[in-house]
Amino acid sequence: MKDFLINTVKHMVDKPDEVEVNEIKGEQTTVLELRVAKGDMGKVVGRNGQNARALRVLLTAASAKAGRRVVVEILE
Repeated sequence: MKDFLINTVKHMVDKPDEVEVNEIKGEQTTVLELRVAKGDMGKVVGRNGQNARALRVLLTAASAKAGRRVVVEILE
């Protein structure tokens, strides 16, 4: 999941070298903390949060197949 998120977000932003994802694994849930450059936050969140919602839906669907729950936190 982490690699998928990194690759997807790097194609969305102006500064792909500043994309970082910290993965915190629990028993049934994985938290992915996504950090992007300050100027790229709007591109990741999108208009009315559409891009952020789309990322969360994709990761939720992919993680369901693996039998885990994934939570994405977008940090600046």
